[in-house]
Amino acid sequence: MAGLEDKPLGYLLYRVAAALRAEVGATVLGPLELSFPEYLCLRVIGEFPGKSNAQLARDVTVSPQAMNKVIRELQNRGLVTRPATVPSGRSLPITLTTAGTALLGRADPMVLAAESRVLANLSDQDRREFRRLLAAVG
Repeated sequence: MAGLEDKPLGYLLYRVAAALRAEVGATVLGPLELSFPEYLCLRVIGEFPGKSNAQLARDVTVSPQAMNKVIRELQNRGLVTRPATVPSGRSLPITLTTAGTALLGRADPMVLAAESRVLANLSDQDRREFRRLLAAVG
């Protein structure tokens, strides 16, 4: 679409995120019985195990209450675990279970394929540059 290059960054990022969320949700996560926030949560925990509910909520940009619901669902499915108590403080560190790691391992290649479909209008070089720029900014 001509003229979008001058739009605010937040708007452009929203458009990309919405397109990605729709493609990933429809083709990948639905069959795996995962919501987009659940997938993001698994992805973040896979990268940074031991985060608390509050930290995950900030990382995934949902409320702590919404994240608590996501974590409970993932726990009920045996995909994540957190201790009943901790020696100090109140934060309960969350980690992936073997089943969670396996599901994430199945989902990630399919998510990458969905991303490729969303970025189909870009050349391979442009895709690499886009990822590089996002990593540099984020």
